[in-house]
Amino acid sequence: MPRRKKGAAPAGESKQEEKDPELLIKEVRESAVLPDSLVDQVEKKARERGLTYEQLKAVLDRVIAEYQKVSVEPGEAVGVVAAQSIGEPGTQMTLRTFHYAGVRELDVTLGLPRLIEIVDASKAPRTPMMRIYLEKPYSEDREKAMEVASKIEETILSDLVESVEVNGAELSLSVTLDGGMLQDRKIAFDDVISLVKKIKGAKVSSQDADSGTFQVSPSVSDYNELIAFREKLLSMHVKGLKGIERVFLSRTKGADGKEEYMLITKGSDLARVMEVEGVDTTRTTTNDINQVFEVLGIEAARNAIIQEIMSTLAEAGLEVDIRHVELLADAMTYSGIVKQIGRHGVVGEKASPLARAAFEMTVRHLLNAAIAGEEDQIKGVSESVIVGQPIPMGTGMVDLRMKLFSKSAKK
Repeated sequence: MPRRKKGAAPAGESKQEEKDPELLIKEVRESAVLPDSLVDQVEKKARERGLTYEQLKAVLDRVIAEYQKVSVEPGEAVGVVAAQSIGEPGTQMTLRTFHYAGVRELDVTLGLPRLIEIVDASKAPRTPMMRIYLEKPYSEDREKAMEVASKIEETILSDLVESVEVNGAELSLSVTLDGGMLQDRKIAFDDVISLVKKIKGAKVSSQDADSGTFQVSPSVSDYNELIAFREKLLSMHVKGLKGIERVFLSRTKGADGKEEYMLITKGSDLARVMEVEGVDTTRTTTNDINQVFEVLGIEAARNAIIQEIMSTLAEAGLEVDIRHVELLADAMTYSGIVKQIGRHGVVGEKASPLARAAFEMTVRHLLNAAIAGEEDQIKGVSESVIVGQPIPMGTGMVDLRMKLFSKSAKK
């Protein structure tokens, strides 16, 4: 931003001082008509473009006018407006589970079911998934990216087995492993044998690494127990992270505009994925809000709620002002934990018995309030509407009182 040169002040310098762009920025900052973050952005752009006092004043006047235009009026019913703004487009959303673009085998819950899932703060999403970004050089090399994928994708013994023969007479199992799968998953034959030996009651009576075959004689007394042991053996965890059923390699554009490899998972375990070498912990995300809260905290959970709702609406081709969604996220997270919008969360914890009764389970709420001897101060919107008094919003926020004097009192 241009400034006048230091030195002796010629005649009329006081007028020039008044037109210093920096003084104008300082004046706007002190007046608090704009947020500091917005003033900082204007100041930065003004410096970059070398705006004069008159140009900067014109810009600031326009910014202030636009800011005031979109500001909420005092007494505005922001909750009702937000509910309407999100709920109305929600009625146009579909009920289906959509195929994930670019990955043939992966389906994710979108549309109205996903929106309900988010606001209900579901502990177990129907289709949990993660977008795992990689650090260099893993993001630049396909083989290195696949190494990270093999560490993350859960492998159970049934994924590696080519055949299982049941010997009812000897009460034993003969297992043949698929050599190609062992190579793809980067698992050694001896590692599998070591894990099988750790199963309680399992005894490896013979093994042949060349053919990939081994025989197991469990401590069972009949054929039914042998079949049950076979199921237990085939579901044995061998490698990867439990809950991450599949990992798909994908390509995306990085911050520098260059293409890079990333991983998309079916299943989610944010805490353990972030411990894997090569994973970029600053960009990796999950659609499981509760995992975000447990691992990264409440502010991250709030941001995740906003991003998930906005992306769900965008997928359906709907546009909603982000401030409505931010208000919803604030209501769900302001207490320090993620709460659902419903009788077990935000609405169910309202102080007013009438407000709770107005949402769901009316008779039960009124009965419990009567038993407990609760009092309703009638200060909120719902309870005010129920009893027919002005709501504390808009003109209802203002109380006018007038003191009356009689003619005799005036004399």
